[in-house]
Amino acid sequence: MEEILIISNYYPPEKGAAANRIEQLALKLHQNNYTVSVICPLGNYPKGELFPEYKGKFSVTENRDNITVKRLWIYPSVSKNLIVRIISVLSFSLSLSFYLLFKKTPEKVVVQSPPLLLSFISVFVLSLKNKKIILNISDLWPLAAIELKALKKNSFSHKFSLFLERFIYKKATLIIGQSNEIITHVNSFFPDKRCFLYRNFPDHKVESLDLITDLNQPIKIFYAGLLGIAQGVLELCEKIDLNGLNIELHIFGDGAEKTQIEQLISSRKEQKIFFYGMMERNALHEKLKSFDVAIVPLKVRIYGSVPSKIFEYSSLGFPILYFGGGEGEIIVEKNNLGWVAQVENYSDLNEKLKLISNLSKSELHSMKKRIFEDTQETFNLNNQMNYLIEKEVF
Repeated sequence: MEEILIISNYYPPEKGAAANRIEQLALKLHQNNYTVSVICPLGNYPKGELFPEYKGKFSVTENRDNITVKRLWIYPSVSKNLIVRIISVLSFSLSLSFYLLFKKTPEKVVVQSPPLLLSFISVFVLSLKNKKIILNISDLWPLAAIELKALKKNSFSHKFSLFLERFIYKKATLIIGQSNEIITHVNSFFPDKRCFLYRNFPDHKVESLDLITDLNQPIKIFYAGLLGIAQGVLELCEKIDLNGLNIELHIFGDGAEKTQIEQLISSRKEQKIFFYGMMERNALHEKLKSFDVAIVPLKVRIYGSVPSKIFEYSSLGFPILYFGGGEGEIIVEKNNLGWVAQVENYSDLNEKLKLISNLSKSELHSMKKRIFEDTQETFNLNNQMNYLIEKEVF
């Protein structure tokens, strides 16, 4: 069996889309007769604290579903202090650079980006060793950081990030990107670079629709995922208007805005917003079976970003209320997955909520059935992986 290594900043038992995405890639490569190993930090995300099983350890080697996972030391943090965050990234980058320099690694390596500094160090060392570098780009940094106002344009940090970005694009053997916008962006600098679309399709292994549509309950809209700056869930809770509507909003997740969201919900019980915290993925899916609509928000339109929640929840049969602009908007509309509200326009979002509130539960159930059936073929991870293997991407 051919060997392949994946380098990622996230991997289960860590929660969230990034960890799920890399695990799906690893499992699918294994199912296609690759011997897969993963290098990642000691588990700490999203709280920025080492999980109990990793405390006091410098490195850990595990076997998870036939994937060899090598976890290296990190100084974990989710601090809003930029210096502390940089130290955290540097700590794992240092561990990783020594590992890649002095340990034997497969000839093919998938490098996840962002984080940009981590992917730069990986690509730099691997290029010195003449490895085949498959750069997996999920978001465009530093462009996304500028759009989120997390980085000041033309600052030293911005210019340095641009240097790192160009370097990894240049040195990568080929690139897989999660959106057409990512591929367009890379080709604007390196027109001859081999680039392939790689969507975050899930692999639920659900053969028939098993969602429950409760006729005697309000319409339950849910958000499940990271509660960070990019998602803007706190602002969503502040500006959403459910008064007089047959709708409840249920929030699952963890992240930087968690405490503020909990405080806001506690002070506005009349708004019919409920918070549950983070749940393990399978338990979450079981809990969501009686829910009706998935809301997928972004704080601003982020060029290149396509939230994986679109694929994750439509593939289970949930209609999507999309509130993020960009390519995600096109995907929802093209595939008739639900509703699109103009990004940052809460008046438009509240109008869409009124439309949803007027639907009967039988109409919603018909939508769920159609969306589930359509997405089994449209968002098929096996077909996507087979295509990429045929094209000798891996």
